Amino acid sequence: MLEGKAVIGETDMLQTMQQYALDLAAKALDFFDVTEATQIARFIKKEFDTTHGPGWQCIVGTDFGSFVTHCYGCFIHFHVGSLAILLFRGSAAPDMTNHQPKQFPVPPLESVKS
Repeated sequence: MLEGKAVIGETDMLQTMQQYALDLAAKALDFFDVTEATQIARFIKKEFDTTHGPGWQCIVGTDFGSFVTHCYGCFIHFHVGSLAILLFRGSAAPDMTNHQPKQFPVPPLESVKS
């Protein structure tokens, strides 16, 4: 277990969901060593998928950047000691299966007389 209190950086989750994420992180850190970031991320992601439906993504580490699109109310970034945890439900792009590219009118070519 990594010692230290969780410090929330950014979130738009409801308080109960935030607390669940923090509790899961503590539980994951009881099961896994702090160096097993992938295992910690997998544990938190699978638990959130089970509890709150599929589509959750989890990134765990000590040094990473991110730029993500997420569903409203489904984002939290927090630290436990030096370990950062980013958890969010991805926001899918609109269905583009029937999307037709926009056609722009092409002006007629003018003949050039020399």
